[in-house]
Amino acid sequence: MLKERRLAAETVAQALFAAEKAIDAAITRTAALAGLMPATRQNAKLSAMIGQDALMAAIQTMQSLGHAREGIVVTHKHLSTAQRDIGLAAVSFGDGGEKPPPELTGRLTLASSDRNAA
Repeated sequence: MLKERRLAAETVAQALFAAEKAIDAAITRTAALAGLMPATRQNAKLSAMIGQDALMAAIQTMQSLGHAREGIVVTHKHLSTAQRDIGLAAVSFGDGGEKPPPELTGRLTLASSDRNAA
């Protein structure tokens, strides 16, 4: 039974890592495209109006990819819980990289702008 659970977890982990890698690659490539468009337009001495719709579409794509990345991170967290639930908490999957402690994986919050607070 342990062998089957471990095999199932390994299969799911490999698919998860592939999905994470694909989303990160899509973010990287879309960011490169979004950065290239205005620079190329300027180098060609074209009006700022040229390609504006395409640039905005690339920026919206980046936002969607950010949401996709957030979703896969949440999926990863839930699968980590499932890993523990099926008795495989001590088993490491992936490249052996250290996971950050849970208290370091939250969202950033806006610090107080009150300069007298210290």
